[in-house]
Amino acid sequence: MRGVLGAALVACALTTALPTAASAESTGVARGSGAGVQRISVAADGTQFDVDSTGGAITTDGRRTVFSSADRVYLRDEPSGQLKQVGSYPIASPALSGDGEYAAYGVRLFRDTKIKLAQWTAGSSIGLDCDALNCSQPSVSGDGRYVANVATIGRPSSSQRIDVWDWHARTKQELAWFAHTAPSRPSISGDGRYVAYQDGEAKDVFLWDRDYGSTSGPIEGPAKEATIVQLSEDGSKVVYLSGSDTYVHDVGSGTARRVPDVKGLAIDPTGTYLLYAPNDPTGPSLVLRDLRTGTDEVVADRPATAGVDAVSAGGRDVVFQSTADDLVPGDTNGKSDVFVRRFS
Repeated sequence: MRGVLGAALVACALTTALPTAASAESTGVARGSGAGVQRISVAADGTQFDVDSTGGAITTDGRRTVFSSADRVYLRDEPSGQLKQVGSYPIASPALSGDGEYAAYGVRLFRDTKIKLAQWTAGSSIGLDCDALNCSQPSVSGDGRYVANVATIGRPSSSQRIDVWDWHARTKQELAWFAHTAPSRPSISGDGRYVAYQDGEAKDVFLWDRDYGSTSGPIEGPAKEATIVQLSEDGSKVVYLSGSDTYVHDVGSGTARRVPDVKGLAIDPTGTYLLYAPNDPTGPSLVLRDLRTGTDEVVADRPATAGVDAVSAGGRDVVFQSTADDLVPGDTNGKSDVFVRRFS
């Protein structure tokens, strides 16, 4: 590790008040009832949330989800159904650790952007000691120990670097520097060993390996432009977009599988299931593909969106966002909601 955190992490207690919202009966699939669609952006008392994140994120085992609403970050635990506010004033969709204990999100601090790490058990957040004016685009390891993020330099920002923070040891490692501020979108593996990221200006995707202290890439080859989607939690697959197609890069073999005419959105923690949006607007909006068999299952046939970390292990659960009011009974708020499609 080349850098050391210079200041202690600051703990901030958070309130637990829910936003004022319309009220309805609790809706969706009963806990433990198996397959179906469940709305998760609703409290036990029927309070409905106006969701402002892109689809939320889900844990490896599908037990916990995270989403933001009305300037608050919420973690939901299933099958208990407990909903807890763990953060405030996110500026983008929160990221979630694989075990669901931590959620990372960016906040505005005067003219700067910082990252906070919220904890389910404590119900509070700590501020990562970002040593740049702006830190954003967090990605969290499986147990929440490591956070990959982008630090932009200068005012106005003129360059950026990609960091990995070990907030237990209070150390930082710098992976790459770019003389521009095009999105880098780092994605970290569950054990924190690998980080995939992109050079948003050159349209190249790279993979950093902590064990060897080395970076490989561009993984798509020299003649192709690529945009990163996600690194699977087990570190075995990197999903990227190129042209109108999606590619699933196998880290072990160095080969890539092409999934034509679709936009990849997320991959499950085992690198086996790909969530994508078909480029054909006449079909379903979200589809889950089993990469072993090539078979597809419809996640949503209404307009819907999803972000990274949207699929649990084995493709059992998919979290997404939709304005449709007929996915579950009792959806009366007329706003965007977060849902989980459970396949088993």
